[in-house]
Amino acid sequence: MQIPASRLEQISNRFAELEARMASGTLEGDEFVRASRDYAELEPVAKLSLEVKAMREEIAGLEEMLADPEMKAMAEEELGELRQRLPDAERKIAIALLPRDTADAKPAMLEIRAGTGGDEAALFAGDLYRMYEKFASDLGWKVEPVSMSASEVGGFKEIVANIKGSGVFAKLKFESGVHRVQRVPVTESGGRIHTSAATVAVLPEPDELDVHIDPGDLKIDTYRASGAGGQHVNTTDSAIRITHEPSGLVVTCQDGRSQHKNREKAMQVLRARLYEKMRDETQGAEAETRKAMVGSGDRSERIRTYNFPQGRVTDHRIGLTLHKLEDVLAGPGLNELIDALIGEDEGKRLAALAE
Repeated sequence: MQIPASRLEQISNRFAELEARMASGTLEGDEFVRASRDYAELEPVAKLSLEVKAMREEIAGLEEMLADPEMKAMAEEELGELRQRLPDAERKIAIALLPRDTADAKPAMLEIRAGTGGDEAALFAGDLYRMYEKFASDLGWKVEPVSMSASEVGGFKEIVANIKGSGVFAKLKFESGVHRVQRVPVTESGGRIHTSAATVAVLPEPDELDVHIDPGDLKIDTYRASGAGGQHVNTTDSAIRITHEPSGLVVTCQDGRSQHKNREKAMQVLRARLYEKMRDETQGAEAETRKAMVGSGDRSERIRTYNFPQGRVTDHRIGLTLHKLEDVLAGPGLNELIDALIGEDEGKRLAALAE
């Protein structure tokens, strides 16, 4: 897809204007935060724009040299190389200019819940959490558990974690949905393969500018945290339940021994869930378009199967099967799946623009 020269010029001018504003020293507070965000988002696009402009100018110059018999052979060789490289550079900038999800650059809240399958589902939820933890570590991201409910046999009935780093939500947003596992449980004496499931939700984590919560809209209850079998894990009312009355959203947190820490973490989760609710309500047609790409991200949609006997992972949305289950669960192989999903999304959006 060829980007018009006027559009490239527009990008360069906009970036130069932002650079001048950032260097002026006149921006403060929220205005500075917004300008910094715009600058960070536009900088890679501006670099690609300059690269494409330079390549086009070089091609034009070499085409003029073809008329010179002495320079023709050299010009043809360089032209061939540049004409091969230019479509790739133009595709990169076309992708960079696609409408961005405003949440792409944000950190994310990862929620994993055991589904059908009892103890085996909880063990699988634990496997998924460790997979994302390793994947995040390889990318230099920081993972911090916010709340968890451990299973008696290992794994988790539910775990919520915050993942901070560069472009976290952009990378993980297609992970939301039902993940299915097929394997022989350790408790199965007959060697029969069981199918279990866990639900993954990835929510962009907003900052204070994105979501304002009126303290008057909150009902906050404290209670004594308890563990398995009804045993109290501490003797103070440190557990927190926050109800956001306008939306009806309820968040609980009881993992920390400090009521203050539990309240802080519960507010973190509440803010993320409110932000996602706002996004669903305001995106409208955009959400429908996203749903048609590589799945809706709906928590009830089966998106991937991890088959242990055959050592394979299949993503049902794009029909991709990788026979490297261990590599996927160890983190590195997951990157191949995620890149394929992002590529599919970008390809379909580019095709839609070209229609």
